[in-house]
Amino acid sequence: MKNEYCPDRRTVILCVAASDSHVVANHIIAYLLRSHGFNVVNLGACTTVSDICDALLRWPEAEAVLVGSLNGHARQDLADLPEAKDRGAITCPVIVGGNLSVAVDSDISKDAALYALGVDYILRDPSMIPAVLDRLRVQRDDDLAGSPASPRIEEPSNGC
Repeated sequence: MKNEYCPDRRTVILCVAASDSHVVANHIIAYLLRSHGFNVVNLGACTTVSDICDALLRWPEAEAVLVGSLNGHARQDLADLPEAKDRGAITCPVIVGGNLSVAVDSDISKDAALYALGVDYILRDPSMIPAVLDRLRVQRDDDLAGSPASPRIEEPSNGC
């Protein structure tokens, strides 16, 4: 599968959080998205919010930013997200996934802290990404057409 950019395809920005160097899942997700016809701008490991803003200047057509984290420090790594959203540097949805807690348990307050920073969606199952991106596109198109807002997209719970 070629990694070249195609202007006819939908574009997403993919990265791994600033303090995280785990990229295996990142490459698998990039492959998954490309197989679904997306242009994937893969920023790789240790990506800061500032790096994301720079990428969105270069690829303003990006439909979403997907941030992975395996070390459990996504909340700290995304501390600058509210400011970036407030100044309009990030206007597309931000989706976060991976291991979002240092603790063994999946503490729901960690999700609340990420949402409070401006994360739009938290996904724990990467296979859901294409479907969520499709629903986000429909929501955006409805918003542009003046249709009533759709309900928030939530991933089905699998007991995690």
